[in-house]
Amino acid sequence: MSSPLSAPLRYLLQALAYAAFAAVVAYFSSSPMYRQLGDQEAVLKLSFSHSGQLKFACRERSAQELAKVEPNMRNKMDCPRERAAVLVELDMDGKPLYRVSTPPLGLRKDGAATVYRRLAIPAGAHQFSARLADGPEGAINYSRSVNVDLAPGQVLIIDFLTGSGGFVFTHS
Repeated sequence: MSSPLSAPLRYLLQALAYAAFAAVVAYFSSSPMYRQLGDQEAVLKLSFSHSGQLKFACRERSAQELAKVEPNMRNKMDCPRERAAVLVELDMDGKPLYRVSTPPLGLRKDGAATVYRRLAIPAGAHQFSARLADGPEGAINYSRSVNVDLAPGQVLIIDFLTGSGGFVFTHS
């Protein structure tokens, strides 16, 4: 059975279909314009991992408890591995901007709590206050306030480093 269209006509129509598809792909690769930020916006990134304090204190096992345990497992101190959740609060210009309580990771809840948040904020001068609670009682252990002047498109990174005394603010 022969086709009603001749071979040259089929090739021409196929080439036109490919050209139309390529034109659509070319158009959507550059249009419509996509912008992540407005003209007067900056970016704030809160990103860190932190291990909370142990949720329960170690305790000394009694002689009766030790007698019930295999000889190679007899450890006088019983220290649970579970860690407390990490509470993070971030204010901008005296108003709450972000608050999260992050549980520790891991099957035994003994890993670090991870926080990542990206926010578009207005450019300009702002006061940021960051607080962190990492103990079982939920009391704020670390806090820091800074004044930052952000240009449009600038990125403010807030990290938490225990060795550096807590929150670290850097902008680029």
